[in-house]
Amino acid sequence: MVLLLLVWLAFIIVGVAVKGLFWLLVIGVILFVATSVIGFVKREALGRRH
Repeated sequence: MVLLLLVWLAFIIVGVAVKGLFWLLVIGVILFVATSVIGFVKREALGRRH
C-alpha cells in the first residue's frame, strides 16, 4: 500500500514539474487519495488503530 502511495506521489510531482502533463497531476492526486482512503478503511475494518 505504501508503495502505491509513493508511485502516486511521483505522478503528482511529475505532473507539477511538466505543465504539459497536467492530466498526470490530476490522476496522481485522485489515485493517491483513493489509495489512502482504501488503506484507512481496511485498517479500521481490521481493528488496527494506531
